[in-house]
Amino acid sequence: MTKDKYKGTLRRKKEKWIKSLFFLIAFASISVMALIVVFLFMEGLPIFGKVSVREFVFGHYWYPTSEPAEFGIFPLIIASIAVTAISSMMSIPLGVFTALYLAEVASQRLREWVKPVIELLAALPSVVIGFFGMVVVAPFLQQVLDIPVGLNLFNASLMLAFMSVPTICSISEDAIFSVPRELKEASLALGATRWETIRRVIIPASISGISTAVILGMSRAIGETMVVLMVAGGAAMVPESIFDPVRPMPASIAAEMAEAPFRGDHYYALFATGIVLFVFTMIFNMTADYVSHRYRQTGASTL
Repeated sequence: MTKDKYKGTLRRKKEKWIKSLFFLIAFASISVMALIVVFLFMEGLPIFGKVSVREFVFGHYWYPTSEPAEFGIFPLIIASIAVTAISSMMSIPLGVFTALYLAEVASQRLREWVKPVIELLAALPSVVIGFFGMVVVAPFLQQVLDIPVGLNLFNASLMLAFMSVPTICSISEDAIFSVPRELKEASLALGATRWETIRRVIIPASISGISTAVILGMSRAIGETMVVLMVAGGAAMVPESIFDPVRPMPASIAAEMAEAPFRGDHYYALFATGIVLFVFTMIFNMTADYVSHRYRQTGASTL
């Protein structure tokens, strides 16, 4: 065997081992996730032997420790949707427009200072943000707006928006900054203004990355536990205004799991709530992935 042939054989063996290693790592990750999902369904489905799916999802009363117990999670679902929607209305415009400013308007020196600060804010622990909302924001809202309680839907949405903005901004800025320089120069050379270049060239070219940033920001909001547990108010009722206390699904699971008797109806009901949250998140991510893919094609065709 010649030296070159030996090196080629050794290289192919290395590539085969690396490929096998990557396959094992990917298989282990997928297997762990699949086992978690299986465990979630195994522990949650038994509650539907005591209460129907319709009553569980659309029931308005959550009294798991009363006699007889009532397991209606409709107020928890509405709270999760409301908190995510209101926080998204605040965080998406702020995050995307801040990213556009940093990538296209701000000077290089300012960008070098602001970008690390934004990434540092994204790494803030959720318990710190929740503590800030509970100790500082809640009394401020209660005093300024003259409302009965500062721990409410609006406070939770505000804190979740504060958590989501750095994620949306950082990823969107990277997507916008990665748009080829030639596209911008060509647009400006054809007589387009800076705003027209941003609107007609840069945003369509980076819409896929911006969509991914929005998806990640909203996913963090809908699945966040500690912040909503601390500042949402903890009332399992359908809110009539944005200043009413609420209890989203993650907060209810975190607050009650330690008190639920093992393998009891309350225990099973909390896992079933986790199933509903899982289904909501999966539908949301599938829809967002479709929108991202569609925008990727639209942006490519526009360019």
